Parts: sequence; structure tokens; C-alpha cells
Amino acid sequence: MTILVTGTAGFIGNEIALRLLARGERVVGVDCLTPYYDLALKEARLARLAGNPNFIETRIDLADRETTARLFADHKPARVIHMAAQPGVRYSLENPHAYLDSNLAGFLNVLEGCRALSVEHLVYASSSSVYGGNEAMPFSVHHPADHPVSLYAATKRANELMAHSYAHLYGFPVTGLRFFTVYGPWGRPDMAPMIFARAIAEGRPIDVFNGGEMQRDFTFIDDIVEGVLRVADCIPAPDANAGDGPAASPIAPYRVFNIGNGAPVDLMRFIEVMEEALGRKAVKNMLPMQSGDVKATWADTADLEAATGWKPNTSIEEGVRRFVAWYREFHDLG
Repeated sequence: MTILVTGTAGFIGNEIALRLLARGERVVGVDCLTPYYDLALKEARLARLAGNPNFIETRIDLADRETTARLFADHKPARVIHMAAQPGVRYSLENPHAYLDSNLAGFLNVLEGCRALSVEHLVYASSSSVYGGNEAMPFSVHHPADHPVSLYAATKRANELMAHSYAHLYGFPVTGLRFFTVYGPWGRPDMAPMIFARAIAEGRPIDVFNGGEMQRDFTFIDDIVEGVLRVADCIPAPDANAGDGPAASPIAPYRVFNIGNGAPVDLMRFIEVMEEALGRKAVKNMLPMQSGDVKATWADTADLEAATGWKPNTSIEEGVRRFVAWYREFHDLG
């Protein structure tokens, strides 16, 4: 089938496109290559897809209404996996309008494209950031998510509400995925694993926020991709028993799942594992908590497991080892 994957120059979207091509799907890839981080890395990711006869590369801005409508009309995808977004909690404090354009206007245009074609299934990226001020652990998709602490988180929660309204009004199935701290080969350079690896390898200090008193549910990229593809094949229907919670809907073909390891890791332990893999000690610059950040994340993946029969399972030791091996090769560190 033809599957539209947005964000194919991005970390997660690129890996999803590769897996879909490997299983014989026709993939229409979309990205506008925003300069939020190193464009050379984005081009290198796209080069992994180039030459595959089942891959069609399209460079457009999904915030452009007419161009996005034409994309859907020209390619008529059966399913859509929407990973494109303006990421980053901290950057949303500096450039809020980028989040309005990409995460709200761009998402609305994707919803409109799906409505026009009555697609089989739209799967889109949400974020664990939507839990915001929620302190009940582990984070469950049945918990309220009404107190975001960053604009980025607010746009992702808005995506979930927008998706529900379209699923209800127009009847096409929609599933949102709340990702938890994704890391691995080809990862984003603005995230802690890449920042730490670069600094430790170069002997520079790393910034450790909240005095290291942080926990994250680190999720390896292969687990994320496996989860996305399993969910894409698991098309939701209205659930009469859903109640008032955000996880499902009694009136719309709509679901939300967490994808995380279900095992939060202390930040200091993550740094230890990184040091072991790189064979160097980190110089730590201990700092207070950053505005818009949260102290801990922890995914309850019971709903994902019940729906798909699977849950993420890559240990932090294995994931970091594979990430560091890629990092050494990509940067020719020997």
C-alpha cells in the first residue's frame, strides 16, 4: 500500500520509512528540512532512503495548506504516519511561533488531507510531555493530561484533541503515540544522549540539571519503530467502555498509547552507562532545574501491550552500547 510518512529527514520518521520499505510498502516521504538542527545530519538520513524505487521524496512545508492538500490528492495514501513536528521543550520558550506553524497549522492540514481521502488510519506522534504537572507515576493514558508546563507539550495535547474531533466528525481512525525520551543511532543532536556523547568524547563538561535528580523513561529507537508499525496495523474503533478518559473514545475510532520502556532510569545512571561505553569519565556541571522541564517520566504501557501483544524491551545498557557504536562510526572516532 501507499503510506505517507511525514518527517522522513527526522530521527523517528526516517527509521519508520526504512522499515516500511523493507517490508515492501510504497512510501511517500515528506520533510521541509527546517534548520532547527544540523541539516547535514538530516540529509545523511535521507540518503539512506535514496535510490529505493518504492520511496518518493517530497520537500514541502505541511503548514502550507494548498501544497499539503495537493500532496494528498496526488499520492492518495491509504495510511498516514505523521512524525513531522517542531520538537523540543526548551526551544519552545525561544521560538513559540514555530510550534504554532508546525504542530498546529501543519497538523490541521494533515487532518484535512486524511478527511478528504477517508484514510484507513492516521498514526501521529504525541509526547510524554503532555503529562506536564501530573505527579502520579507511572504515567497512564487514563490519567488526565490537562496541565502542560511548556508550549511544546500544549501543542501535543492540542493535537490529541484535534485528532479526536476529526475522528468523531469524519469517521477515519486515529491513534496518537506518546513517546518517552527516544534515543539511539541517528538521533537528534539537541537531546541529552547526543549532547552527552559529544561532550564526553571531546573532554568537555556536560550540563546536569536539577543536580542530577532526574529520571527518564529512555526508549530505544528500534522499540519505538516496532511500536509504531504494530499500532499502525491495529486500527481503532469506538469503544463503548472508554468512559471519559483520554485513552479511547466511546464516540470515535480513536486511541492514545504510551510507548516507553516502562522502567525509568536515573539520569546519573544513564551518564555512568555512557561513560562506560565511551571509555571516558564525564566532567559534570551541576545546574538547577530548567524552566518547562519535569523531574521524572515513567510510562505505563499496559494498553499498548494489551492491544498489540508487545512492549518495548531494550535495556539501557544495550541501547547505549549500540548508540555509542554508531556515534563512533558516524564521526570516525575509531
